[in-house]
Amino acid sequence: MGGATERTLELIEPSRRPAESEVVAGYVDLLGQERAAGRGAGQQLMESAGLALIYERLWRPVLGRLLMGAMGPGMGDERRLAIEMLELDAGQRVLDVACGPGNFTRAFAEVVEDDGLVVGIDASSAMLGRAVAETRADNAAYVRGDAADLPFRDASFDAVCCFAALYLIEEPFGAIDEMVRVLAPGGRIALLSSVNRGLLPASLSNAVVRPLSGIRIFDRDEITRALSKRRMTRVAQRVSGLGQFVSARKPARRSRRNA
Repeated sequence: MGGATERTLELIEPSRRPAESEVVAGYVDLLGQERAAGRGAGQQLMESAGLALIYERLWRPVLGRLLMGAMGPGMGDERRLAIEMLELDAGQRVLDVACGPGNFTRAFAEVVEDDGLVVGIDASSAMLGRAVAETRADNAAYVRGDAADLPFRDASFDAVCCFAALYLIEEPFGAIDEMVRVLAPGGRIALLSSVNRGLLPASLSNAVVRPLSGIRIFDRDEITRALSKRRMTRVAQRVSGLGQFVSARKPARRSRRNA
């Protein structure tokens, strides 16, 4: 078991901390035979070993172009935006929610350096197997778990990222609740998801798109409003095509002197 995995186990709630035997194939498996993916075609596809092989270099770049348009940011731009939105620095602990094959996890690991820790969590064993195979960083570890039921202790991470996945999570606002919970005071959250554009309301767009693909189309203010309701501050949104980048900060704890 590597040092990053041991450090990750320390962040997991004691009651949910697995036995060493549950650290399989290079990642901590908290789901076993349970399936946390939704019922839609897009969600089920994420369990495919074939998709895991082509996801980072083919599937995800093409999906990004469809989501954000030909003039929108590419994969390299997305990684830079995520790092900027999270305000990453050396020594920080970062959670990459729905990390897939670890393409963002590895980028974050370079920035936080050896003293930092990046944890990628995903429900797909196929994606995590690929992530482990592609990752050489000693400060990155992976967990198989449910984004809407994160196993980590409160305030465990300095930054939380969820890019191009919230629209596939069965309970997206439950996942946002969990991301806010595990974020330390003063920490940043960065999201990339879908956004409704045009004349049709999101409810009608979802009536067509979601049953076929499992992808949820969020209303223009749905995610920003959800973060504000959870007392997040400095909520910012950038829309590109059918995609939206959203960032926010968790308020820092007030000192007793200022309370």
